[in-house]
Amino acid sequence: MPETIAVPSFSARIVERLSVGATSRRERVIHSLDGLEDPVHPDTLADTGADLWRLLQEQVPDGLDSVDFLLGLDAGGILPTVSLAGAAQLPYKIAWKLHLPLDGAVRFSEPHAMRTDVFAYGIAPGQRIVIVDDEITTGRTLTDLTRRLREAGTVPLAAACLVEDTTRGARGLLTDLGLPLVSLTTIEGAA
Repeated sequence: MPETIAVPSFSARIVERLSVGATSRRERVIHSLDGLEDPVHPDTLADTGADLWRLLQEQVPDGLDSVDFLLGLDAGGILPTVSLAGAAQLPYKIAWKLHLPLDGAVRFSEPHAMRTDVFAYGIAPGQRIVIVDDEITTGRTLTDLTRRLREAGTVPLAAACLVEDTTRGARGLLTDLGLPLVSLTTIEGAA
């Protein structure tokens, strides 16, 4: 008989960051996909993607049947993007903090980071995109990305994240832009 592996449910918490610069956040959200505390079983990755895809389908019923690709943010957004792509059977791209001579560049800002410029490549008018990241705190990065994608003629359909800090107004910023935010879990961050 095959062994049954217990996959723990998704969890997240906030820890203090040590040795951070003056412009960096003092806290960090850690979660059960980041592998910081415990090894991550592949079933956990797959189950998390499936859970996030189910929530997207429930909360954003229109437009998901015509998604061109998922756009994940480096570095924290890579794992949720890959897990969601597997569950939804959708292609993905990753936005990187690399300025390269590639076509279809969209530059946006991650204001709380040490290196603030982020680039998505191969972006073309008419593309329908779901943005994916591991966490959303202030919403400023996803707000800037959404605006820049729209300026490039794309259609951001929704933002999906593993963890939403409910204390910093991110959901309100995205709602004001008309971009649905789907979160696997919520957490109250340090104010």
